[in-house]
This record gives sequence, C-alpha cells and structure tokens, in this order.
Amino acid sequence: MDRIFYNGNIVTMDEENPKVEAVAVQNGRIVMLGKSVDVMALKDQHTEMVNLENKMMVPGFNDSHMHLLHFGASLQQIDLSGTASIEDILQRCRDFAEGKSFSLNRWMEGRGWNQDYFTNHRFPTRYDLDQISTEYPIRLARVCGHVAIVNSTALEVMGITKDTPQILGGHFDVDESGEPLGIFRENALQLIDAHIPEPKLEDIKQMILDAAALALKQGITSVQTDDFGALAAKDFEKVIQAYKALQAEGRLPIRIYEQCLLPNLEDLKRFLKLGYCTGKGDEFFKIGPLKLLCDGSLGARTAYLREPYADAPETCGISVYTQDELDQLVLIAHNAGLQVAIHCIGDRVMDMAFNSIEKAQKINPRKNTRHGIIHCQITDEVLLNRYKELEVIAHIQPIFIHYDLHMVEQRIGKERAKTSYNWRTMVEKGVYVACGSDCPVEPLDVMPGIYAAVTRKDLNGYPPSGWMPEQRLTVQQALHGFTMGAAYASFEEDFKGSISLGKAADFTVLSEDIFTIDPDQLKDVEVLMTIINGEIKYKKDV
Repeated sequence: MDRIFYNGNIVTMDEENPKVEAVAVQNGRIVMLGKSVDVMALKDQHTEMVNLENKMMVPGFNDSHMHLLHFGASLQQIDLSGTASIEDILQRCRDFAEGKSFSLNRWMEGRGWNQDYFTNHRFPTRYDLDQISTEYPIRLARVCGHVAIVNSTALEVMGITKDTPQILGGHFDVDESGEPLGIFRENALQLIDAHIPEPKLEDIKQMILDAAALALKQGITSVQTDDFGALAAKDFEKVIQAYKALQAEGRLPIRIYEQCLLPNLEDLKRFLKLGYCTGKGDEFFKIGPLKLLCDGSLGARTAYLREPYADAPETCGISVYTQDELDQLVLIAHNAGLQVAIHCIGDRVMDMAFNSIEKAQKINPRKNTRHGIIHCQITDEVLLNRYKELEVIAHIQPIFIHYDLHMVEQRIGKERAKTSYNWRTMVEKGVYVACGSDCPVEPLDVMPGIYAAVTRKDLNGYPPSGWMPEQRLTVQQALHGFTMGAAYASFEEDFKGSISLGKAADFTVLSEDIFTIDPDQLKDVEVLMTIINGEIKYKKDV
C-alpha cells in the first residue's frame, strides 16, 4: 500500500458513505476507506502513514471557471486591486516601474482597478496614463477584464485615431471631437491585444507553473480554465503545446480542463479540423467545451440586458454576437460533439444562449451534452426554469457577492435584483450547479467562495443577515459545487469529485470542520494539505 491517511474527519461527498476516518491509496487511486483500525490493517513495510490528527479532509477542490494562464501572466504585472483613486493607480504604476525597463516591444501591463471604488467613479483615460509615461505603451485592465485603458503611446502603436472605425461587438470611447480616450470595451480589446508582443513557449509554461503553485496552496486540485484568450498567448495551439509539454515533462501539478475560447467561425473550424474535441487528452490535461464570451460585466455596464441599466438608461450593455452568429457557432460545436460553455451575465444575452442551445438540440438531438452557462447572474423565473428544461449547467461564482451586492440594485433596480443570483432556487429546481472563482477577476481561493455562498455577505460581514438570505446555500451544497458539481461539468464525476472507491485520490485537508464552525468563519479556514493521486503536493508550514 502506497499511503494511508488515517485518524481524520473525512467528508466524502459520497451519499452512500458520507463520513469515514481513513483512506488507503495505491497507484493514485482510492482502494479502501472506512474506520482507521480497518484501513490501517492494509499497512505494509512500504506504506507511508499520514496522521490527519482529526482534521477535516474533503475531496480536492475543483474551480469550475477561471483563467489560469491569465492569472499566471498577471503575477508578472501590476496588481491594481484595492486602488481607491486614479492617483492610486498612477502611483502604483510608478512604484512598479522603478528599476524596470519598458519599450515599444515591452508594454507595461496591469489589472485590477475598479472605478466603483473611486470617489468620482470615472474611468481613467489615456491622459491619466500619459502621466506615467509617453515613452512606452501602457495597458491597464479593469478588474473584470472587459475594459482596458491605454496611454497615448499605445494608441500610436495600435494606429488608433479619430478616423478608426468602431468594431462589432465592442467599442472604444471618444471625446466630443472624436478623439480616442484610450478606453476599450469588449471586442475592441482585440485592437490592443493584436499589438502586445507574445511571450515565448517557456514563458507561457512558467506562467502556468506559477499559477498552479498558488492553486495548490488553496487546496485546488483541478481547474476548468479559459486560457486561449489570455493576452499572453493569442494562438490556441501554443497554449495547448505548453500544457502538453509540461505534462510530458511530468511537471503539470494540477488537473486541467480547458475551456476553449474560440470567438469566431474561422478559429472554431481550424480547431475542429486539427482533431480537438471535448474529452480529448488525459487525466491531467483535457480539452473541454467551446467557450463563448457573449457579453461583458455588470460592473462595467457591458453585460447585455433586456431593459436599460437603471443607473445608465442610455445603454443595455453590449452583445458580442448577433443571434444568428451565436446560433451558428453553437450548432457547429454541438454537431461536432463539442460541449459549449457560454459567458452570460445579462438576462438578454442569456435568452440568446438558451435559444441557441435549444435550436441546436432540435436540429440534432443529443443526450448528455452538458452545455453550460458561465456566471448566470441576471435571471428571472423563466430563465431559471430553462436551465432545468434544457439540462444546462450553471457555472456560478459565489465570491462575486462580495462586490456585486453593493452595486447590483443600483445597476438594474430592486425588481430585477430579486430574481438574480438565485443560487438556492437553482439547486431546488434541480439545476446542475458548478462553482468557481473567475480568477483573476477574484482571488484564487475557494473558502471565501464557500463563505459567500453560505452567508450571502461580503468579506467584511455585510449585511449582517446576508443579502437576499433566502438564496443562501448550505455548506453541503456549496462544497458540492466545488467538488462533485464541478466534476460533473467536465464529465468526470466517476473519476473525481468524491472520496469513493476507485476514484482519483485527490484530497484537501482543512484546519476546521466547516460543517460545525460559525459560517462567518468559513472565509478564514486554512488549507493544511493538498493531495493529488495520493501524493502530498502542498503542506502548510506549522
């Protein structure tokens, strides 16, 4: 026997055997579980014994939607989270620039600012960033990633002037005389990305490793990650090559299910022609769904709504695709056996996504497609019912509550807010729910996500009774979303997601019993160990 974990408070997420004390592992798989005295009888001279000291062990956390490569790239950029003003942004950039060299071929990049935290609530512009430098290009992305600001030098490199036409599915802001302000939204971000120098393959591999190392510290053993759209790698083949190389070298530390962002027909057809399809790969790197980015974010007012924004009645947001364009992409993927996962925050774009999925099913009925919608924020009763009717997976990010509860009613009004972020209703309707973080939009950390799902409070404990508390999930439901629910979303519920006989020995050991502590303490629970295939990949120093 390779390894035995014993003397534990082990929650299996297996309904037939919900709690045990010990687990035995051989060749990366669970071969026995039960009482410590029974499992320890399998010990031989080669067995490593791990005393859990009555700590809680759960299945390895699985983040059902994030951006691992983009997160890895962001670790090399300016972290603008927490900035409270445009001057804060400028100062943080100046501090970051000290001792570093930038040029036309090496842009300064950063991410994380949020105008809602500023006193005047305005976006920065090119003229603000010009105070940092006009010698080299600068690109600073909003926290959501759906808006970015560039300086005047970047505009020159990009060739953007008052005569440049707008791009479909996106927009760059101009002043009263038509001059670009350096603010780019949605598809207009492509105008920036096309000019940012691409890193080498070894650089991409290192970004993946840097991000994965931090995932392990948070108890995350699997991620479902959208990497093809990362600024660091514009060509999907280069991203796949990086992952495959790490896997061949035995250096890929966590399990990857790639959510393949292929925004146009040309890319999708090339992807399919190369033989890629959902499920292709191995247990550490596997091709997942076609990822389609269909609208923006609520914070940036680019989420696509049926009715205008309550605090900006001149706009309903931005739809990246027309209905016909979305129908075509979804149908091609559906016919090719490719799962689909569609980014939808606004209710109007969610209508469009459901319509496309329903049309594809009528044209070519298929069972067990497990198509999904990512974010699922602004909903009503009809939309909530369509998740169940069409068996569409809801990929939710509970940690969004931390920020969104402070602005959602301002953005869409109280009536629309009542039926939005309705996670408990989803579960009660029998909707398949998978949980994630959307990192680097939010930190790569599961326990604050479970806290937000269970308490419906921000990380400061506001409001005391929770926002729309009737929509709180139980600890069991939230944990299910980060384990079995996420495993289901990748067709891997028979391989991982619970501590069951024959499954992969992926475990997370926690400092507290999350089922008995005060829910307000959930966000502070620490990860003590992360185990993949029975091997301890992370252990907290004590």
